[in-house]
Amino acid sequence: MKKITSFCVDHRKLNCGIYVSRIDGNVITYDLRVKKPNTGDLMTNLQMHTAEHMFATFVRNSKIADNVVYFGPMGCQTGFYLLVTNDISRSEVLNTVKDVLKNILEYDGPVFGASEIECGNFRSLDLTAAKQVCAEYAAILEPISQIPTYDDVK
Repeated sequence: MKKITSFCVDHRKLNCGIYVSRIDGNVITYDLRVKKPNTGDLMTNLQMHTAEHMFATFVRNSKIADNVVYFGPMGCQTGFYLLVTNDISRSEVLNTVKDVLKNILEYDGPVFGASEIECGNFRSLDLTAAKQVCAEYAAILEPISQIPTYDDVK
């Protein structure tokens, strides 16, 4: 059976940051790597779940909203996937990700989608937990000016 693209990357070589992980026709998958793989330092479910709610809402209300296909967590608890149409540049994506993180860090209100109607596990949400992981990731991305591909780390 053919391996999926992300299984073909040596995760020992991946650092925290942002990568283009694959291009499928008009859709580009970005790997938002918050934690270094296989170090034991993982996002908690609370951090990951709340950051997902906050990031997904802010990015779907950003200047690239019409290009967003999907945003969600990696099962390995080390990051997120952001899928967008390739009508926008990598620099626009990077700037938007940085802006969304800033928006989360400045936000002081209820967690988006924090109700039984809107979420299947609405009791597992905490804005402080999301802000912790988003602050960490914002610091990682701050010096980054270009988004590499997985090919750059193979």
